[in-house]
Order: sequence, then structure tokens, then C-alpha cells
Amino acid sequence: MKFGVNTFVWVSPCTTAAVMDLAPKVKELGFDIFEISCENPVLIDVDEVKSELQRNSLLPIVCGAFGPDRNICSCDPEIVENAKAYIHWLVDAAYRLGSPVVCGPMNSAVGKEHLEDAEERKSEWDRAVRGIREMAEYAEKKHVKLALEPLNRFETDMINVVEQGLEFIQQTGMENVGLHLDTFHMHLEEKSSGDAIRMADQKIYHFHACENDRGVPGSGQVHWDEVAQGLKDVKYNGPIVIESFTSQVKEIARAVCIWREIAPSQDAIADQGLKFLKTLLA
Repeated sequence: MKFGVNTFVWVSPCTTAAVMDLAPKVKELGFDIFEISCENPVLIDVDEVKSELQRNSLLPIVCGAFGPDRNICSCDPEIVENAKAYIHWLVDAAYRLGSPVVCGPMNSAVGKEHLEDAEERKSEWDRAVRGIREMAEYAEKKHVKLALEPLNRFETDMINVVEQGLEFIQQTGMENVGLHLDTFHMHLEEKSSGDAIRMADQKIYHFHACENDRGVPGSGQVHWDEVAQGLKDVKYNGPIVIESFTSQVKEIARAVCIWREIAPSQDAIADQGLKFLKTLLA
């Protein structure tokens, strides 16, 4: 099993310069993977990032960020096309970097308003399925998988739990579409994180290990033993990545509502979190 950390721990938006600065530290801390959150493609030189990761013997994962202007299930054709262009860029970046997946909640915008009307909700779901199917067909040509992230009810009204995610994936009809599970969201939404992992089984294409307060993994209320048993039961051997946010990174702190200090430091989230996960999943 390989362990990684997301750039969100230290910086947002991610830039080429940030990767150059952070990659040696990430390697020194003992990680195998550096997950690059690509909020703004203009700020990321894929070739330079690839060279820096290779210099530090770090494996890449490409992670997307999906605001209101990147909503693939929108009624607005311009927003849909913008979302598709962005996902194309992510897939191309993954292909060039050697990332096996593009991860994130790409089936919808994060934080969108709830739709009460059942007919509207079905239309939105169907647009998302068609859009992701099209993106998966493009990604398939590049040998890249799409890992869709179920989010908690405060961030989306579309896919909150594994059961919904599996239904969505089944409707796309694409083998390279799977799930990106995150213990933070699972802690809020699933009845049992272990059972949810076992339900997802071989459709788990990516995994985020995050504490319930977004602090150091292992320091809060997430049922970690249950998570570990679930991963063992499905024989998951993919990436385990720490994605946490701190008040020091102002832009992302506002987006995810972090108003107080949740960890001793940004480095502590990575360092202490990795030590805990290695002990848990050894």
C-alpha cells in the first residue's frame, strides 16, 4: 500500500513553484505519492511538475476542483462545456504525469443549491451521467480512470453515499469510472464506513484518509479500525492519501468552512497522519 498527501495541506491554489518547493519535503516525510490539486491549470506546468516529482521519486495523482463554473450537469451549455474542457485538461495532465486516475467530485459542482423538484433532479442526474460517460470515453483512450467522490450533504445533493455512487457508475456503463472514497464524508453520511467500503469493493479507485474535523488523521472520531478492516476485506491496495485543510490556507479555508486551528501545524497533519496510517494499515 502506498501513502500520499494532497497539496491542499499546504497551499491553494497549487502552482508549479509550490510543487517545486514542497516535493522534497513530501519525500523527506516518507510519502510515496504527491497528489496535485489542480484548481487553476494556468498555474501548473505539467512537464516541470513531472520532472520535480521524478527527481524526488514521488508518484503523481491528479485531483480536480469543481466550483459552480465547472458543473457538468448544469442547464447552461457554456458551463457544461467549461467543465468538459477542464476534465479533458485533467485527463491529459494525468496521462502526461503518469497518474492512473483523475479524482474528485466531477459529476457535479460542489456547493450547488438543492433541487426540490423530482423531475428536475432526474434531469440533472441524467445530464451528469451522460457527461461523465463522455469524459470516461475520452479518458479510456489515455488509459486513465475517473474516480468520483461522494460528498457530504452540505456540499452536494447528488452523490452522498456509496450506494448512490455505484448506481451512477452503473448507468455510465464505463469500466474506467469508479469511486474516490473519503473518510471525512463517509463519517458524516454512511451508517458504517466499513460496510460502505465493502459495498464499493473493487470500484474503489482512490481513497482519502481524513479526520472528522479535517485535522490530523487518527486524532478524532473517525472509526479507523472499521475503515482499516473494510479496506483489508476488499483487498484494497491503491493509494491512501491525506487531504486536510488548515486555516493558514485562506482560500480553501473559506471554501470548506475552517474557522479555527485544527492541528499543531500543516506539517504535523502530514507527518503525524502518515505515522498513524502506516501503523493502522501495516
